[in-house]
Amino acid sequence: MGLNAAKKIIKNHLVKGEMIPGEEIAIKIDRTLTQDSTGTMAYLQFEALGIDRVKTKKSIAYIDHNMLQSGPENADDHAYIQTVAKKHGIYFSRPGNGICHQVNLERFGVPGDTLLGSDSHTPTAGGIGMLAIGAGGLDVAVAMGGGEYYLNMPKIVKVNLKGRLGEWITAKDIILEMLKRLSVKGGIGKIFEYVGEGAKTLSVPERATITNMGAELGATTSIFPSDNVVREFLRAQGREKDFSFIEPDADASYDEEMEIDLSSLEPMVACPHSPDKVVAVSELEDVKVNQVCIGSCTNSSYVDMMKVAHILKGNTVSEDVSLTISPGSRQVLTMLSQNGALSYMIEAGARVLESACGPCIGMGQSPSTGAVSLRTFNRNFEGRSGTKSAKVYLVSPEIAAVSALTGYITDPRQMGTPFKVEMPAKFLIDDNMVVDPSRAGEDVRVVRGPNIKPFPVAKPLKDVLNGKVLTKVGDNITTDHIMPSNSKLLPYRSNIPYLSEYCLTPCDEEFPAKAKKNSGGFIVAGENYGQGSSREHAALAPLYLGIKAVFARSFARIHRQNLINNGILPLVFQNVKDYEEIDVMDELEMGDMLKQIDGDTIIVKNKTKNKEYNMLFDVTQRQRNMIKYGGLINLMKRNSL
Repeated sequence: MGLNAAKKIIKNHLVKGEMIPGEEIAIKIDRTLTQDSTGTMAYLQFEALGIDRVKTKKSIAYIDHNMLQSGPENADDHAYIQTVAKKHGIYFSRPGNGICHQVNLERFGVPGDTLLGSDSHTPTAGGIGMLAIGAGGLDVAVAMGGGEYYLNMPKIVKVNLKGRLGEWITAKDIILEMLKRLSVKGGIGKIFEYVGEGAKTLSVPERATITNMGAELGATTSIFPSDNVVREFLRAQGREKDFSFIEPDADASYDEEMEIDLSSLEPMVACPHSPDKVVAVSELEDVKVNQVCIGSCTNSSYVDMMKVAHILKGNTVSEDVSLTISPGSRQVLTMLSQNGALSYMIEAGARVLESACGPCIGMGQSPSTGAVSLRTFNRNFEGRSGTKSAKVYLVSPEIAAVSALTGYITDPRQMGTPFKVEMPAKFLIDDNMVVDPSRAGEDVRVVRGPNIKPFPVAKPLKDVLNGKVLTKVGDNITTDHIMPSNSKLLPYRSNIPYLSEYCLTPCDEEFPAKAKKNSGGFIVAGENYGQGSSREHAALAPLYLGIKAVFARSFARIHRQNLINNGILPLVFQNVKDYEEIDVMDELEMGDMLKQIDGDTIIVKNKTKNKEYNMLFDVTQRQRNMIKYGGLINLMKRNSL
């Protein structure tokens, strides 16, 4: 049998292991990206590795998250990232140049290469045929230093797209259909590869919308073939030299298959408070709208913006709606400015924000109390917008723009024939906002603001672990719950002691106080614990508070690895009844751990209830060693002795 596109790239980069689903493999990483929310910590960790220069083909540091500078903290972090990047061989995308995933797609993505990013939406680059994976900052730091990236070989799922999208139906509706079918847990341990005649009808920005939101499925990544559509996109970007065909063999095999008939889709909406609560827009047309936000790494391309501009042209935003628009890159914003489309938006009453993540991560534009906010983003977790009582719906740019005019969630098919937007034959190309690294890194002084604190490092495993259950949470707890990321806290991403005061407070306001009072302890959780962002702060803050283990019914991929990287045990309940039986403040103990750590199950004693539980510990030998020695940095230092 032939190879699919994903396996071709993995095979070309395979360093260790075999391409058998579930088996651990290690792959060589060609390129990395970071953003400023996770980047400061990633570069502190890179410095801790003691490596002078990055060893990848190209590594890029983007500034796109922490853009509101109401104090010196964000600007200080930006200065640190810029100087540490210049010193160690990393390119620096300045504030205002755009959202990392959009800029990477336009200017830096290379079909067939591997990309590791300290952002969960790194798979956006799968839209041009890259194997692009989101990871914690420490994994990215290791990759920058030339280390391989370890993961369990995913299953490859063939998604056969047939037919063609109808009028007003979009790529956003395709990925929302996927989420409706599979849920936010349906992609765990999988790569989705989109193929078929329908795939060939989709532009690169449309493909990128789908691969971007594949992160919401819990997928390792998503990918489209690199075909003539990609070739034309790269040619328009002046980068045809970067193109190569990466397509599945005619007899390629897959682990699973599914099919979507594009002609059967209708406009879709993800309802509060999860990307998989998907219904047809026709079911929501009596819902009054207070705010509309268009942009984010999901839907901020030139084509998306042009469609929005022509819907707004000659119209006025409803008096009860606040409309914001965030173009995804400086390239997009400049092209809109030059062709007059930006004036259509402004004249209609839109508030044009800078090219950054902005409202998507709660960095400004929080809705009013109890408001309904339509957003073209990828996540609508409760409170992520900065307003816990707000009801956030995820929609396409077309639904968003039309609804901004009517003041209600509106089916765009009511608007008649849509405006056709063609992909440009040539994009505006100007990379003057990307700073090259220094050739002589030793000449660069790294600037460190007073807010940058040392990150916590775990200690080697003790033979006995004991403590109390500090909190018990339910299913689908996100990294936004574990380590909130609003505009007030984002400036402190490099200050774990400060952030720890807010750890898990959306679920349990007393958690930090209980952790400090009891000298740490344990967390008990339901299914898919740690879904969402790749932020390793959701592991570092618990580590700082003395968390020794998390007991969950299941874990999200990136967060589970972040826990292991930082020496925290991720243990899975073998029996659901055990999860239901444990209560907050029960005293637990794991004895003989220096022997137990080598097994696939670990016995946990509930001393309060006089019970014993068998917890699953399904990890590789390398991950066991990380736990033994207190995390990845300690393991690497030990191996280098």
